[in-house]
Amino acid sequence: MDKKILFISEVNYNGIELTRNFKNSRTDVAWELALNADHMSFGGGYGNTYDLIILIIPKKIERLGNFEELKSSFLSMLKANKGKFAVMQEGPYWYFQDYSIEDQIKYYNILLSADFLLCHNDADVRYFAGITGKACYTMQSLMIEDTIKNLPEVERKGVILGGNFVSWYGGFDSYVVAREFETEKIYLPSMGRKQDNEEVVSGLVHSPYMIWTDWIKYLNNFKYGVHMMRIHAAGTFALNCSYLGIPCIGYYGLDTQQILHPSLCVELGDINTARELANKLKEDKKFYEYCSTETKHMYNMFYTEEVFISQFKKILKNEGILDEEI
Repeated sequence: MDKKILFISEVNYNGIELTRNFKNSRTDVAWELALNADHMSFGGGYGNTYDLIILIIPKKIERLGNFEELKSSFLSMLKANKGKFAVMQEGPYWYFQDYSIEDQIKYYNILLSADFLLCHNDADVRYFAGITGKACYTMQSLMIEDTIKNLPEVERKGVILGGNFVSWYGGFDSYVVAREFETEKIYLPSMGRKQDNEEVVSGLVHSPYMIWTDWIKYLNNFKYGVHMMRIHAAGTFALNCSYLGIPCIGYYGLDTQQILHPSLCVELGDINTARELANKLKEDKKFYEYCSTETKHMYNMFYTEEVFISQFKKILKNEGILDEEI
């Protein structure tokens, strides 16, 4: 694919400064690497022309600055006739409704100014299509595997939670479910919303913040994953567990959970069923092995880099940006 793509976001680097062996390839970086795309920060300047420019609106929309000025600068970089502008969702679809009225209107007008919208999950596609009338597509989360290949075989132990004890991550609910594993130690990462006194919870082990490659190597040591997070966005925890073949219990509505861990999904708030699944994973070795094999198979079917590129080409073709056969 020879189409030139530019991502614009709050991350502070310009041009092509990252390579495939970059050790902190979070989702947005993974997209850029897979598509051989450029990147520009809000305050940066870049002189090339592009077939597609993708703006990732930050959760703190004030960091975007003057959108009209930014828009006039990047629209001049779109190739004549076929160059298009898209907005990529950041965070859950309802997040912008906690903005001030002025910023809600600003956010909505930015969506309306785009040629089409990109979203994390199928549920997000339905929502944004509904409020804007725009063409909307899922741009699935992605892992660049170059720095995590050939991980060592280890005896996996313990339960890893997907987030901390705040409503955003649902850490308390995950902890309640994880306690069903009884003899297994319970671990969780230190996220940006971590509370200072979480250590008072009995039996918890907090891991320090890690860059992405180190996180995957660390995650590889665990036998079970639990992530009862009501907030549905990029879904990287379920994705990372799937790549490693770690069964992960979580909620329907998040694409990476329900596609990659179909046997371990529960309805929102259904902690009883989640606890039952935890007990089944613990007591039924065949069920555990089935879930582990199933999730690795689903990853290879639906979430590899090759699948991502194929799906993205379909978006470009549908938008008239790409003419070649897929």
